[in-house]
Order: sequence, then C-alpha cells, then structure tokens
Amino acid sequence: QGQLVESGGGLVQAGGSLRLACEASGRINNAHTIGWFRQTPGKERDLGDFVAGITWRSGRQLYADSVKGRFTVSKDTANSTVYLQMNSLKPEDTAVYYCSLATTSGSRIWGQGTQVTVST
Repeated sequence: QGQLVESGGGLVQAGGSLRLACEASGRINNAHTIGWFRQTPGKERDLGDFVAGITWRSGRQLYADSVKGRFTVSKDTANSTVYLQMNSLKPEDTAVYYCSLATTSGSRIWGQGTQVTVST
C-alpha cells in the first residue's frame, strides 16, 4: 500500500513564502494526478477545496483561481515527490494542506496533512 507524506508547513508572515513537499513511497500503481487540497478550521476535508495539481506523466499543471500566479506545483519524478511553492501568502491561505494521489483506476490516497499559518 502506497503512502504520501507531506512536509514544509509552518508559520509565515503575509507576503512570505513556503514550499510544501509530498513524497510518495511504497507500492503505488498507475499514478495519474497528485493534487494539493486545503482544509480550513470548521470545515470537512473536501475535494472541492482543490489548490493545485500536476499529472504524473505529462506534468500538466492545474490551479485554483485563488492561487494562480502565486503558487507553483512541480514534480521530481526520480524522487517521487511533488512540490507546492507558495509565494505572496495571504492570511486566507491559512489551512491544513493535504496532498492526494489519484490513480488511473479511480482510487485515491491521502497524506496526513501539514499546517500552514499565515499571520497578518
């Protein structure tokens, strides 16, 4: 069974930057897309809270409108890692960030999440 482990969260001032990493390990077959999602306090984790994603084969990048121009998603295939570079952070970006891998068969794996807090 494959696993995803996120890292890189923390506390940053508004306007600052953070880089999150999502490392995949174990047996993961037919990876299609790795996406980043965020969960704000009081809300359930939801696929609708999509932030950014990248297709594993072609490297096609996808972004939510709220982060376009500020966030960049990239992948390091050799190390099975996907990154989310977050610049010009805003207090409303505060959330627990999860990475999730979707396979070509439709199954999905989630990481444990990493907290990002942006102070004013």
